[in-house]
Amino acid sequence: MITRRTVLKAGAAAALVTPFSGFAVTSAGAQDGPLFRFGIVADPQYAPVVPNLKLNRYYSNSLWKLSEAIEAFNKEDLQFVATLGDIIDRHWDSYNHILPLYDKLRHDHFFLLGNHDFDIAAEYLTSVTRTVGMEKAYYDFAGGGYRFIVLDGNDVSLFAPPKDDPRREVAAKRLAELEASGAPNAQTWNGSLGDEQFAWLEETMKKAQAAGEKAIVMGHYPVFPQNEHNMWDSERVVDLLKGFDNFVAYFNGHNHAGNYGEVDGKHFLNFKGMVDTPDQSAFSVVEVYADRLEVRGFGREENRTLKI
Repeated sequence: MITRRTVLKAGAAAALVTPFSGFAVTSAGAQDGPLFRFGIVADPQYAPVVPNLKLNRYYSNSLWKLSEAIEAFNKEDLQFVATLGDIIDRHWDSYNHILPLYDKLRHDHFFLLGNHDFDIAAEYLTSVTRTVGMEKAYYDFAGGGYRFIVLDGNDVSLFAPPKDDPRREVAAKRLAELEASGAPNAQTWNGSLGDEQFAWLEETMKKAQAAGEKAIVMGHYPVFPQNEHNMWDSERVVDLLKGFDNFVAYFNGHNHAGNYGEVDGKHFLNFKGMVDTPDQSAFSVVEVYADRLEVRGFGREENRTLKI
């Protein structure tokens, strides 16, 4: 995983980056306090364009919203800050405007990618991952007795793979099968895991279990409850994760309204989109305790207690 520390250069130049290898928690902190904390941002979806009043999305306002979130995060003792995809809404140049804001963050930070991050000219598709400072679009890291697993739901999709990539053909077939079954998530703006990534997810969960680590999985797309925004292969992902007793929670964005579901005591939390509304932001600090996760919401995001 990568932490971006330098200002993005113009065009498709790769950012200079330093690997982020996780973190260690040396003590439980104050008595009855959290083991550690981390920040969450979902769907800044910045672009220098006029608002979409029908969807209640104010794309350019995400610059001041993210700046306020970073200011709030900098007052906290956090191990990292994660952005759950859709850093931009469209246009390659949008990265030049929003990525430098993260350099003001005093904590390690990382990204995962959403569908809008690929709403750019075709010649830049292969540059997105390295431009935001990622070695690979899916990865994992450990800290505080947890394994964090970051998924790439754009792996098999109609928009992220380069033109003529065989994954596009697989994506078209998967979408057609969902459309034929009447699935609500049979949408062109969703995606899915490739079989290689799915096998990696299973193997990584097994390794975490063998190491005695709890697991939090992060993706851009929701997988539960059923929703039109869900990843195409959400059912197989849920079936896999709920089979591991060390699996704690799945965190995602994409559905800007937010959502929550629980399966067998496992939590599936969809964080609300920062880009929505003209004057309210949305971001969170997650506090990890031995027996629960406490989500402190800012702006439109609500507070939650997720029992482990």
